[in-house]
Amino acid sequence: MKYALLLILLFLSLGLMAQVSSRDFRVMWYNVENLFDTVDDPEKNDDEFLPSGDRYWTRKRYYHKLRQVARVITAAGQWDTPALVGLCEVENDSVLTHLITHTPLRSQHYRYCITKGSDLRGINVALLYQRDKFALIGEESIPVRLTEGKGKTTRDILHVWGEVVTGDTLDIFACHFPSRSGGEKETENNRRDACRLLRSLCDSVSAVRQSSHILIMGDLNDTPDTKNIREVLGAVPLNTSDHTASLVNLFGDPEQLAFPGSHKYQGEWHQLDHIIVGRNLLEPSNALQVAPANIALFTPSFLLKKDKTWRGKRPKRTYYGFRYEAGYSDHLPLVVTLTIGNSETD
Repeated sequence: MKYALLLILLFLSLGLMAQVSSRDFRVMWYNVENLFDTVDDPEKNDDEFLPSGDRYWTRKRYYHKLRQVARVITAAGQWDTPALVGLCEVENDSVLTHLITHTPLRSQHYRYCITKGSDLRGINVALLYQRDKFALIGEESIPVRLTEGKGKTTRDILHVWGEVVTGDTLDIFACHFPSRSGGEKETENNRRDACRLLRSLCDSVSAVRQSSHILIMGDLNDTPDTKNIREVLGAVPLNTSDHTASLVNLFGDPEQLAFPGSHKYQGEWHQLDHIIVGRNLLEPSNALQVAPANIALFTPSFLLKKDKTWRGKRPKRTYYGFRYEAGYSDHLPLVVTLTIGNSETD
């Protein structure tokens, strides 16, 4: 009788855990830093990441990198892997196929969407999604036209939309904006072009959908307080007194986060990665919503190592310069958990 009672309590507790888990919709963003395969693409500048290249990028190192990325995604999910995982710096379909079928992620039944951009190095933006939590409706790869630099190209913006369990349509924009290479000020206008396009895409969605649910995730290569993010894109910090802005940057105030930034450069941490939502996703009455307590940089100890040059900690990378570290990435992931349901409708 005693053991039967214990079994009943165990099954009830497991059922409760499953119920709680089903009410969460976890979203993750991760710049995985140079996730290339080992095959030469003659149309792209990928020679550095070949077995014969400067980094000696072998199949062994490639598959180790895939397992490292899978480990981060699994760990970020805690009890359950994220329903959506935005990725940038991935080379092609083959890389994503290997990631979701040749690593422990194969048991999570992910599918993916990826841009088909004209980036010179061949890197793209992608979204992994679990079909039982996100029913894909459509996807598009949208080119960013740069007004400066004849023939200069950058990564496309990935727009994916689908239905979640509440019946709402979620519009996701995954982005990797032009880099700061050549100088932050010198490249500012390139990111301004990307921000203008992204803003117009969000406005178009809001005009079409009666109640839009917008989710932007990306490495925007600008910090939250820059003019491009605050004024051109119009994304304000979560704790702002401006309640008229339609886009809210969940990582817009680094001082409110438990870690100083997602990327470290020359000893300084910067918040270059963002998850931005439409204000509808912050409304307590909505069936799908974000709670401020469910926003975090993912900073487990295995992603960090001692910074011998600048002190403190830094991300444990695949390469530090040209020295192979067998790590993860030069960026840290972002994790946001959306809640399904609310107290008014339960």
